[in-house]
Amino acid sequence: MSKASRQEQRIKRHHRVRVKIHGTAERPRLNVYRSLVNIYAQVIDDDKGHTLVSASTIDPEVEKLIEGKTKREAARIVGKVVGERAKTAGVTSVVFDRGGYQYHGRVKELADGAREAGLEF
Repeated sequence: MSKASRQEQRIKRHHRVRVKIHGTAERPRLNVYRSLVNIYAQVIDDDKGHTLVSASTIDPEVEKLIEGKTKREAARIVGKVVGERAKTAGVTSVVFDRGGYQYHGRVKELADGAREAGLEF
């Protein structure tokens, strides 16, 4: 029997958490995906299956802001941007979905940035 890869382990953790976390229209889910280079965040209404707003380090608007910054600083900026976009869309409170990642480093920075922008979770 082979050992599960780190990615497979993360996906298992994410599925376990997703059983308990569900985004509604009043309180959508703030989902985080972290790759080696980039970080992505989406605010999702799970009832309708729609992404309300999103932001990532590959957005042209965000790319200008993160130029020359570390990955952690970039994650905080992405959190601020997704928080501002969510506020514009009328979302004030979200459920945080860390995507099976530890609440540490870039994931924590993104959450702190979203809180700075006024999102509550």
